[in-house]
Amino acid sequence: MRYLLGTVALVRHFTGKGKIGERASHILDNIEYNENRDEFVISVISLMEVMYLAEKNRIEINLSETIDVIESSSKYTIANLNPDILRVAESTAFYELHDRLILATAKWLGIKIISSDGKFDSVEGVNVVWD
Repeated sequence: MRYLLGTVALVRHFTGKGKIGERASHILDNIEYNENRDEFVISVISLMEVMYLAEKNRIEINLSETIDVIESSSKYTIANLNPDILRVAESTAFYELHDRLILATAKWLGIKIISSDGKFDSVEGVNVVWD
């Protein structure tokens, strides 16, 4: 199964720091097993957030380290922002632009999102995995 990793899930998973919900943790903890066919998509918007948060010294991983982890495993791919995602975002009601684009990416790809943000559950067409 394919999942979109929200920014918080991405940072916590890559740094090994911070709580991850039980269902999300089970999925992420089993990522490297051969029988596990899961793939994790990361929005370029999340990478932009990692860059910003690292510059503000709010997280313990930077953009370069994050990209290195992504590129070191076939389990991760990056979803670039494109006009189709922007069209989905246009009709996705959410108050924060970065999250709106991440949600639109999950909707456009038709995949679940691993996220700690409880407000994502209220967005139509989005399936959230966490607890």
